[in-house]
Amino acid sequence: MPLMEITFRLNGEDMTIPVDDPTETLLDWLRARGLTGTKEGCNEGDCGACSVIVTDARGAKPLNACILFLPQLDGKAVRTVEGIAAPDGTLHPVQQAMIDHHGSQCGFCTPGFVTTMACAHLNGARDHADQIAGNLCRCTGYAPILRAAEACADMPVPDHMNDTLPHPAGNIPGERERAGPLAPASADAVAQAYLETPDATLIAGATDVGLWVTKQFRDLGPVIFLDRCDDLRGVTITADTIEVGAMTDMETLRHAVADHFPAFAELLRRYGSVQVRSAATIGGHIANGSPIGDSPPPLIALGAKLHLRRGDERRSMPLEDFFLDYGRQDRRPGEFVERITIPRQPDTLSVQKLSKRFDQDISAVCGALNLPVEDGILRGVRIAFGGMAGVPKRAAAVEAALEGRPFQEATFEAASKSFAEDFEPLSDMRASAEYRLMACEGMLLRAFQELQGVPGLLEVAP
Repeated sequence: MPLMEITFRLNGEDMTIPVDDPTETLLDWLRARGLTGTKEGCNEGDCGACSVIVTDARGAKPLNACILFLPQLDGKAVRTVEGIAAPDGTLHPVQQAMIDHHGSQCGFCTPGFVTTMACAHLNGARDHADQIAGNLCRCTGYAPILRAAEACADMPVPDHMNDTLPHPAGNIPGERERAGPLAPASADAVAQAYLETPDATLIAGATDVGLWVTKQFRDLGPVIFLDRCDDLRGVTITADTIEVGAMTDMETLRHAVADHFPAFAELLRRYGSVQVRSAATIGGHIANGSPIGDSPPPLIALGAKLHLRRGDERRSMPLEDFFLDYGRQDRRPGEFVERITIPRQPDTLSVQKLSKRFDQDISAVCGALNLPVEDGILRGVRIAFGGMAGVPKRAAAVEAALEGRPFQEATFEAASKSFAEDFEPLSDMRASAEYRLMACEGMLLRAFQELQGVPGLLEVAP
């Protein structure tokens, strides 16, 4: 008897399959069944060669099949490169445009490009460079691929691309279900299941946990999939707060905060490709506890609160208090992140990310500087950095050096010397300790200039 069964629609055909290994990836499953158009490149969600289209109640999105576990597909529709052309063999506009504009040479990356571009075409997305930024091409070059995307942008969407959804199979009831993977359908069910199995691994978007399997070859033991918990998703904006469910993906969050904190939204755009942003969740990103995670610094600078749940018990804390030490968070067995609350406030947030690649790279330093000014005086300053300590951390000495002082360059120049009191960063492959401290000083001065209306480096016209 399998641990669970799932039902999904594959290239227009409904299927119900047994799942014996809950951490088997969609990529492995597809290729074992002869659907080898989907390629394995990096096997960690970076190169996009394995991109497929996954449609659920919230719409269609491109995802990396290499870090997508089979139970995450229950009740959804999947379209691989084999299903992009029409049933009668007529090529999709994207496929024809790739031929017409010479968008393929070796062809290894081409299936991933085609599925990503077909999904963008389906959704009417015109930011072509951003849409394909998660697909690596090593021989063709991006110019002809971008020309292909532009050429077919106004062509109609083929009827077969509008996937509808099957009914999810859910779990097989019985003792075997409780001993193995679970796919609860609500936060209440998650709370009960996690209380009963506190050693289980919670799986949200799997953009990090997926690598534990594909790169570290870890046996995750019991797992709990959160994908069916719609009550843990979504962004609610009130007069006082922005409430974000833990299962809200980064792409949804990016659009939700764009009008309120555009610097935060741009950081989320740089955080990962559209394939990663569409899968990764804010709750998973925080609970992971990485010292170089990009979302905690701006959330801390904005005074966000974290809401945790264990069974029927709930508690809240300032987000910065959640991170205790490297690899250690204030989260008890059976407790999970339920939501995040961001106070509504005027936008005085500057976010600076330093990385070797501009997009989709791990930060050497990520700084978030919230610098409210009242009558020419800095009041309510909050500054947080990632990559400068074993946890995301506030720069208390710098905050104190700014608080209550005039909003002028001399104030910022003087305060920048206090970073050495706040941080003793490590030297590693991304940056030396000295460089990191210098970068923090530069970020503080750049934030001052931004608030003065001086264009950022990337905004200056050539």
